[in-house]
Amino acid sequence: MNVSTQNPFTPWNKGKLVGQKAPLRLRDIWAIRVRLQLAKKTRDLALFNLAIDSKLRGCDLVNLRIRDIAHGACISPRAIVMQQKIHRPVQFEITEQTRIAIIDWIQISKLRSEDFLFPSRINSAKHLSTRQYARIVKAWVTEIGLDASIYGTHTMRRTKASLIYRRTKNLRAVQLLLGHTKLESTVRYLGIEVDDALEMAEQTEV
Repeated sequence: MNVSTQNPFTPWNKGKLVGQKAPLRLRDIWAIRVRLQLAKKTRDLALFNLAIDSKLRGCDLVNLRIRDIAHGACISPRAIVMQQKIHRPVQFEITEQTRIAIIDWIQISKLRSEDFLFPSRINSAKHLSTRQYARIVKAWVTEIGLDASIYGTHTMRRTKASLIYRRTKNLRAVQLLLGHTKLESTVRYLGIEVDDALEMAEQTEV
């Protein structure tokens, strides 16, 4: 009897680059934003801006309802949601340009207070899935010439947090913004020990 020696279980990450997803740079953010504006992709612009501002995990972002971020017809400058992963609340800011993008999206799509902010195009009773969101992010970064294997939905969560840390070096503030329970989690998530070590090495001539 001929018995195959090949392992029937193929690792999910075989042939793929894995690890922390890189945050976007400022020029990347604006490159994506401008392309979405020129293409009049109202939903994607609202999704992109809110993903950057909120720093939410994908599962929490796609699960948002209008009522979570709005009071009547006005989008709140700040919002608070319960994180699904750790069951703790987290607050986030909604900047003016994001509020404008969200209002445009709500008006065009005729969403109501109880509706999901980003409903599925297949079934409006459900929200955009995390898998669909991942495909959208991949399309964004590919469109501006970035390697999609290096970026993902956690790119959106890490981007503003990384920029804030680089400007302030305030880990506690970033911890609060990301909703982490432990400071060590924030250090690992941002990869700042490695980044800071490399930055110091680059500035040291021998």
